Amino acid sequence: MSAPAVTAGRAPGPVERAAPFLFLLFWSGGYVAARIGVGHAEPLTFVALRFVLAAAIFAAVAALRRERLPASVQLLGHLAMTGVLSQGIYFAGCYLGFAQGVSSATVALINGLQPLLVAIVAAPLLGERITAVKVVGLVLGIAGVLLVLQVKLGEGVGTAEGILWVAIATVSITSGTLYQKRFCPQFALWSGGAVQYAAAVVVVLPAALLSERQAIAWSPDFALALFYVVVVNSVVAVTLMNLMIRTGEASKVSSLYFLVPGGAALLAWLILGETLAPLALLGLAVASAGVLLVMRPGLLRGAWR
Repeated sequence: MSAPAVTAGRAPGPVERAAPFLFLLFWSGGYVAARIGVGHAEPLTFVALRFVLAAAIFAAVAALRRERLPASVQLLGHLAMTGVLSQGIYFAGCYLGFAQGVSSATVALINGLQPLLVAIVAAPLLGERITAVKVVGLVLGIAGVLLVLQVKLGEGVGTAEGILWVAIATVSITSGTLYQKRFCPQFALWSGGAVQYAAAVVVVLPAALLSERQAIAWSPDFALALFYVVVVNSVVAVTLMNLMIRTGEASKVSSLYFLVPGGAALLAWLILGETLAPLALLGLAVASAGVLLVMRPGLLRGAWR
């Protein structure tokens, strides 16, 4: 979603200056919180509960701000589709991966290919030329992920089925991003977000009711994880992202995503005790470098001058 830039000449305040670091911390922490939550609840049940609460919060804020729903039925449909792809299938796939033992860092790394895939797929759709730098970035990104997967599966961490669910999630959010860019690039944040989360509930809740027992082991850890993914991830992190876009920092938002896998790996090590072998760390670095090249190709061109 785009928003008007801040008035020229206005110096950024402390919140604006801290926003990139807080966004990286909060977004990376979401992988750890989700991993904890899935340890106490069935994955689709956890996702459905997250979406129900997030939809309620977004709807309540929209009502307080008197944000109206889009008058166009067509726009409502487009927002619902982005909610299904970018929220429903995406988080369901990630949480199913967690339930299969896939580590937080591995899920974050696979998801980290999303901006890379968007850049590559969007090029022919938008008539843009795929540069050699982007091809190099794509190769590095995939190679790094494959190296990490080989190490993790060899260690018995996660399953092939879990990796497949995370891959489906990454394809889904990539599709959702392209769909939103094409059909609904601008919409009211809170009312539009409520529509997206409600659509995700419509998809995930029936799946949870049909395939799971809705078993939840309530505990302080689970309550904290649920609070984190609903409030910190779904509300605070999104608000920080919107703030950076409003202050003309859209490029910084994109650049932060290549740091998320590393941030998630660090937090998972500190909180969950998840570790990465040297080869896996190398794969993480290679994949992150590939994503950075695709998102900021000028960095490599500048190094060649």
